[in-house]
Amino acid sequence: MALEFCDVSFRYNRKTTVLDGFDLRIDNPATVLLGPNGAGKSTLMGLAASQLKPLHGTVAWGDRNPADRRDLKAYRKAVAWLPQQITPVPGLTVREQVAYAGWLKGMNRTDAWSASAATLARVGLSKLADRRSHQVSGGQLRRMGIAGALTHRSEIILMDEPTAGLDLTQRKVFRSLLEQLADDVHFVVSTHQTEDLADLYQNVVVLDHGTVRFHGTTAEFHATTDNDQGPRERAEAAYARLVGEEI
Repeated sequence: MALEFCDVSFRYNRKTTVLDGFDLRIDNPATVLLGPNGAGKSTLMGLAASQLKPLHGTVAWGDRNPADRRDLKAYRKAVAWLPQQITPVPGLTVREQVAYAGWLKGMNRTDAWSASAATLARVGLSKLADRRSHQVSGGQLRRMGIAGALTHRSEIILMDEPTAGLDLTQRKVFRSLLEQLADDVHFVVSTHQTEDLADLYQNVVVLDHGTVRFHGTTAEFHATTDNDQGPRERAEAAYARLVGEEI
């Protein structure tokens, strides 16, 4: 199964073209989308999440195209979108909000409620199931968002800067969760951070000014630089060489 952008063009106004004739195929289960601010990462993720519509071209997950009304419901059930800020639903507990996410995707209430217990356990939030969702931390909110996506059995999860604003402990917990997810669900993470590339991701896409500067395996990404230090230093050097700036 692949997430595919074919000849996609998008602009926010007549003067700001973000993507023009853009092509990209992501078929690896663990992919990181790297790029500086203004590279087009958020636009690409918004298009993939069917939150934005291309002016031209197609976006598809497998054989499902969100531009086709007959496919839209199935596409949105299969493709989960986790923005950088997860918004708590007023009055709902953590478990209720996770079950609510399943219900919004077409599950009946009984099945969504039943599945929510297992997915909260999967992301390590069982002990917070009865806490109001507005009372948990930013890192816990993002794990709650993943639990919601797992509840309705998403096939691919799109995450926009999921570790931004998290402290070191929260980032470690989140990275551990991503390692587990790679076994049974695709995910694409948009970020400007190159930490832990070798441990978390099998595939790297570097985007700059709406253009793919690199697309390949993590090993191939590291090989674009002569830096012979550790994985983190090699990743930083490779990124800087591709986009022409330091992180």
